[in-house]
Amino acid sequence: MRVTEIFHSIQGESSFVGQPCVFIRLTGCPLRCAWCDTEYAFYGGNEQSMEDILGKVESYGCRLVEITGGEPLAQSDAVPLITKLCEQGYDVLIETSGAIDTAAVDTRAHVILDVKCPGSGMSDRMHWPNLDRLSMKDEAKFVLADRADYEWARQVLERHELATRCTVLMSPVFGSLDPRQLAEWVLADRLPVRLQLQLHKLIWAPDMRGV
Repeated sequence: MRVTEIFHSIQGESSFVGQPCVFIRLTGCPLRCAWCDTEYAFYGGNEQSMEDILGKVESYGCRLVEITGGEPLAQSDAVPLITKLCEQGYDVLIETSGAIDTAAVDTRAHVILDVKCPGSGMSDRMHWPNLDRLSMKDEAKFVLADRADYEWARQVLERHELATRCTVLMSPVFGSLDPRQLAEWVLADRLPVRLQLQLHKLIWAPDMRGV
């Protein structure tokens, strides 16, 4: 697999926020979201065997592991890696854009599905059947750039009855949408969602890598 970085940090997103976590950032992504904060993972990286990756993960002595990117599922070997980590007893998170079919992902893993809002410029790339596979151990994430994104996300939330099937996260684009504004919209509409900030960007510099 082509790997951009493997590092140990504090989980900055999802319902696992605040927990120590090992991150495996795979290289490459077929999407180009307007607000992407990991463009450095589009290219480059280093070829690593599954054995090398598993050994590096084990060295940190942490049982929570996230596979991310880029778009990790763009590499076919990500699926057997997820299964291997699950077999070894890790609590595995897979952060995916929603553009690639998740049917082959090991059901023991937690899928964190990024539902691409119009502000990303990539909403037309969504593979919508992925939403139907989400269960209570999974999460749907909406990254919102503005009020139009919020209204679109609210419609998707209702149409797919997401809050009855999984945790729903709403996150403001860092430095673009005021978190307070998003919080007030959520409260006014009584939405059954979790407001998510990117904790790692509050602890370290927003553009710092390896955290």
